[in-house]
Amino acid sequence: MTDSQDTSKTTKFNSQLVEFGINPSVVHRNLPVKDLVEIAIKKNEGIVTSTGSFSVKTGKYTGRSPDDRYIVYDDETHENVDWGKINHQFPTGKFDKIFDKMKKFVDGKELFVFDGFAGADPGSRMSIRIINDHAWQSLFARQLFVRPSKAELESHEPQFTVMCLNDFEAIPKVDGTNSNIFILINLSKKLVLIGGTSYAGEIKKSIFSVMNYILPSKGIFPMHCSANIGKNGDAALFFGLSGTGKTALSADPNRMLIGDDEHGWSDKGIFNFEGGCYAKCINLSEEAEPQIWNAIKSGAVLENVVIDKQSMKPDFDDNTLTENTRAAYPLDYIPGAIFPSVGGHPKVILFLTADALGVLPPISKLTKEGAMFHFMSGYTSKLAGTERGIKEPKAVFSECFAAPFMPRLASVYAKMLGEKIKNHSTVVYLINTGWSSGGYGVGKRIKIKYSRAMVTAALTGALDIVKFQHNDLFNLDIPTECPDVPPEILDPKNTWVDKDSYDLSAKKLAQMFLDNFRKFNNVSEEIRKAGPTLS
Repeated sequence: MTDSQDTSKTTKFNSQLVEFGINPSVVHRNLPVKDLVEIAIKKNEGIVTSTGSFSVKTGKYTGRSPDDRYIVYDDETHENVDWGKINHQFPTGKFDKIFDKMKKFVDGKELFVFDGFAGADPGSRMSIRIINDHAWQSLFARQLFVRPSKAELESHEPQFTVMCLNDFEAIPKVDGTNSNIFILINLSKKLVLIGGTSYAGEIKKSIFSVMNYILPSKGIFPMHCSANIGKNGDAALFFGLSGTGKTALSADPNRMLIGDDEHGWSDKGIFNFEGGCYAKCINLSEEAEPQIWNAIKSGAVLENVVIDKQSMKPDFDDNTLTENTRAAYPLDYIPGAIFPSVGGHPKVILFLTADALGVLPPISKLTKEGAMFHFMSGYTSKLAGTERGIKEPKAVFSECFAAPFMPRLASVYAKMLGEKIKNHSTVVYLINTGWSSGGYGVGKRIKIKYSRAMVTAALTGALDIVKFQHNDLFNLDIPTECPDVPPEILDPKNTWVDKDSYDLSAKKLAQMFLDNFRKFNNVSEEIRKAGPTLS
């Protein structure tokens, strides 16, 4: 085995690989962007676009595969994981056999390694190692996670390893998987195995899942949210599932970005898990999202974006390959991003939901109990392309706005949220970035400029001086006015031509909330009563 770096500096690293049990022919460790792109081009892994970004296609799998994700069931996890439809059990013996097969598969092959960290706070971060068989995915890891200094790299010892081999596929009948692809998380052995899929989001989300399991035991609240900070040091959090606007709405030219997706909230404040952003870019425009648009340059990775063969320009409006087109780039590509990416205790929390029924108000204020209710509910619409088989928006309830990545019970995370809100007097708003004037197929999605104006009003305190009206059905307080937003759209019923249809759809959603919440046991009556009410 040889290494692409000075062997005098990699003796420790090489011994780690031997101990791990792999014997590749060449290992490229933490290569610069330029080198990774050059290798990826030679291997025909992708192309360079007119923007300088590197464009790849991930083939059959253009989104996450939740039915192929498992957590190993053992003494560590049997009582600590919320087993069910999301967190699937996988036997230790089967895991070990797949791992052995993967180690043999890479024997004598060329591999790429990224060593770095998950977590911008040195006191809370986790050292990670990402092993890939494709150069572009190593580039993805380099841009998405926290990059080490030279000294940190030389002394690096991974606390968790991800081995992702696109070219290795499982045999379901033999390996016990659901299909030929798999995402296997072993919390005891501190190892994630990924095979058969080229969708890089599986790497990112596996590390997120690990952090979400580990941090609560350390008293740190892990969150699926974006975060930014104002000039006066006022931090804000944006919760929401993919496609609800976390990245777009937190990329504010008047505020500094902390991170766009994954954070922790400790006794010191908040910190980003990542060193980059993984933004959806379907229908991306320079006018609507200039910061993301300008971040797509040399060093950025585009996933499944259609590229014009003549001009080599990305066509962000073309969804031929998938609705889930993505751009991965380092955090410092966003002007004003803060380094290190940490902040104080947030003054405002924004829950983002894309309501496909078009009945939730564009913005409403929540009590602490209301925030815990909606956090545990995690209502939104799963948008097209985010997962395999999703062709149009589908109403879902995803606990903590991140059920696919939260291994523990929702009540564990909700309790931490309630304590944080109480201890730091944090104000919480629910913002609907979904449909208005009707549901999907009838109404239209709320304009992003209006959503931005609502966010600005919440963050600047402009809503502190306006009147609110109570919506009895959803048990929400709705502002009667908001700067730069037409007042008639603030009450969603006003936007519907057929008021009776609105009432029917609204009651349908209210019932869905109540039906979903029945699954939660040992929830206080105050939290339960903070949800919708049906006479």
